[in-house]
Parts: sequence; structure tokens; C-alpha cells
Amino acid sequence: MRALFLAAALLSGTAASAQLRPDQAAFRGLYKELIETNTTVSAGSCTLAAERMATRLKAAGFGDADIKLFNGPKDRPQDGGLVATLAGKDAKAKAILLLAHIDVVEAKRADWERDPFTLIEEGGWFYGRGTSDDKAQAAIFTDTLIRLKAAGKPLKRTLKLALTCGEESPAVFNGAEWLVKEHKDWIDAEFALNEGGIGVSDDKGNPLKLAFQAGEKVYQDFRLEARSPGGHSSQPRPDNAIYQLTAGLNRLAATEFPVQFTDASRAYFTTMASQVASEVGAAMRALLANPTDAAANAIVSRDPNWHSMLRTTCVATRLDAGHANNALAQRASANINCRMFPGDSLEKVRGQIIVAVADPGLILITDAEVSPTPPPPPLTPAIYDPAVTLAKKHFPGVPLLPTMVTGATDGRFLSAGGIPTYGVPGMVADKTLNNVHGLNERISVTNLYTTRDYLFDLINAYAAK
Repeated sequence: MRALFLAAALLSGTAASAQLRPDQAAFRGLYKELIETNTTVSAGSCTLAAERMATRLKAAGFGDADIKLFNGPKDRPQDGGLVATLAGKDAKAKAILLLAHIDVVEAKRADWERDPFTLIEEGGWFYGRGTSDDKAQAAIFTDTLIRLKAAGKPLKRTLKLALTCGEESPAVFNGAEWLVKEHKDWIDAEFALNEGGIGVSDDKGNPLKLAFQAGEKVYQDFRLEARSPGGHSSQPRPDNAIYQLTAGLNRLAATEFPVQFTDASRAYFTTMASQVASEVGAAMRALLANPTDAAANAIVSRDPNWHSMLRTTCVATRLDAGHANNALAQRASANINCRMFPGDSLEKVRGQIIVAVADPGLILITDAEVSPTPPPPPLTPAIYDPAVTLAKKHFPGVPLLPTMVTGATDGRFLSAGGIPTYGVPGMVADKTLNNVHGLNERISVTNLYTTRDYLFDLINAYAAK
């Protein structure tokens, strides 16, 4: 049955492919090759994926001097990537960087309905690991450079492409961070375009709203720990490490971090205020006027996404305590996962946690992996206006909203390194987020091709100025 299912899906995909424009067919082949190159941290190779993209770039006319292939660290050479350069006419105009990660989250074949490393087109969707996150954008950016090279008409600005590994496993190795630290000259640019501008679609992949991401929260873990001499469980003592930790966590859970706005989130809530129920819209306007308005905050924060967009959040995600069932715990600890508001420093958030748990006997330990905390990039007319204008052409009737993502991307490393980084629009996700990181990840076929055309025009618009 599985063989029949796959055969029908592949036949359907072949029929759909026959209706493509020649340039779309070429893009589909590139996209398929990326999807079908396993780039998981356990068994895949980003280095191989980068080499395959380099082969396509060279076939389009890029010379060896235009492409820099690099491996990962000595113990993980498979975590490599590439940087490609398409020279512009104006040597004084700073470059634009196109950043995409080519590594993907693990995908077990036994759990999926379809082979996660075979591109399958079915029912208007592309299925496969990485179809949405982030090989769609990696394929679009690579394809854009190939199309521009084929056109033979240099743009004013130089374009740079960075395909990197490790966004999904930064504790192992992160190519974007490595490039910023070790080869900033390879990728230096006035600004960068990246993932993160994910809009909203219906369950068929039709866009309802587009998003332009300017700013993202920063991931940071802390460990909160209580210690005690312990002892025999038959003789409980008042200084119980588990109870002490629990009390501190309860106080943290009851703490709301203060409301803040970036340029992008302020513009987002200003627009949303006219599109939601009157009570919620009034609360948004009140909060924009006075971020300390507790009543307005309570109304807007009923939505978990809006709640997170408005502030730093810190939440307990793991617990570990005790060493035996018949012994009092000598140590109890919890992982505190924070998503820090753009520009909030590590020291500031650490201090807020200490105040919240309100117990000098609890020890707060900062995770060894400390993320950079850059301020959000400015949402200037030169950046935002072309995106709005072209969205009206390619997505007529679909509103475009500036936003700040509550997760994190590799853009944090670039922004911290002096390259303001934006999540470009076009891609949309349904209420399941297109099953990104989950089973049967997918992306709308129509949306992918439309986004490809949109981003090609947007990159041209930026590079022509």
C-alpha cells in the first residue's frame, strides 16, 4: 500500500511539474536536490548540500573566486556551508546578504507517512523535511543568484549568499556565528535578508496575512538551583531543597515582565488594533499609549502570541531533583528558558529572575551558551516600503504587517555583528505552522512559487538602489 501511495504521489507531482514555466522547473529541480540531501545533525551533511549548490552556481557561470566553500570544525566537517558573491556595478555601495540555513531537524522515517527526504508533491503541498524550514528560502536565494547571473545585467549593489549549518543545533556548531567571528569580510553587508517573515494562511495554504520581521527575541537558558544537606527521608527537615525550589518557581510563574515595544511591534499592534474586536483594539491602543496600563495588558495578553510579543518571557521547562526515593534531596534544579526582548541584556534579565524568585538561598546559574542580545534593526522606509509595494503586486489584497518573532533565528548573530537582519515576507503557515519541526512538514506549492517571484523582485529592488 505504501508503494502504491508513493507512486500515486509521484505521478501527481509529475503532472503538476509539466505545467511549470521553464524557470520554475529549474527551481523545482534545485529545491528537490536540497530536500533530498539529508542535513540532519545525526546522519546528514550540510557540506554535501553546499557543494551541490556550488555546482549549480558554477554551472550558471560563477567562477571559483566567487564561491567560498567551508567545512565545519575538525570533529564535524559535515557542518559546512558556502558563501557566494555576485558583484555589483558600484564598488562603493555596500552589499546585501542573503542568509539561509540548510540544516534540518531530525525526521524518523518510521513516523512519517511519506519519506521525509524525498520531495513529494501532493494535493497542492510539497512534503518533506525542510520543505518549509528553511530549504525553501535557501533554494529561492540560490535560484535568485542563478537567475541574475543568467540575465547578464549586473545590479548596482553586490549580492552575497550564505548557506549555513547549525541553526537547528547551535550548541554543536553554528555556521552563521562562525562566519561573523572568523570571516566577517566574506559576508559583510549593509543589511541581510533572512527567514522569520512568516505570515498566516488558511488550511489550504492561501495567504491571509504577510509578515515582515524586524527584530527577534533571544534564546537564553538559566538553571535555578536549591541545595540542602539532605538526610534520611524518615526525618524530614524544614530546609527541603525541592520545596525551596518549588516556592521560587511559583513566584517566578506569577511574575509578569514589563511591556515593551520595538518599531516593528509598535507598528504591528497599531495596525492590528483596527482589525480585531473593539474591546481588544481599544486595549491595544491604550497599551501603546501607556505600556504600564495593567487592564489593557490583561486583555491583550490573553492571546499567547501577543503576550510573548510584548515582553521578555521566562518559563521553567525541566526539573531535576534528588538522588534516592528514601533520601531528602541534596539538590533540586530547574531549567529556566527565557526568550529575551530584543535589546534586553543578559544582566538585566538575570536580575529580574533573581528579584522574581525572591530567595537569596536559590542559586541562579547562566547557561554556558550565552546568546548575543542585539537591539532590533530599524524599520526604515528604505527597507519596508519596497516590501509593501511589491506585496501588493504579488499578493493582491493580502495585508503586510511588520512583526517581531518570539522565537530566534541566526539573524541574532548577524545583527550582533553589525549587519541588521530582516525576515522577509512571502512565506505563510497555517495553524500547525506547516508542521515545521514535526511530522509531515509541508509548504503550499502555489505559495512557494509566488514567494519566489516576490523575493526575486524585492532583491532586485534593494540591489538596484
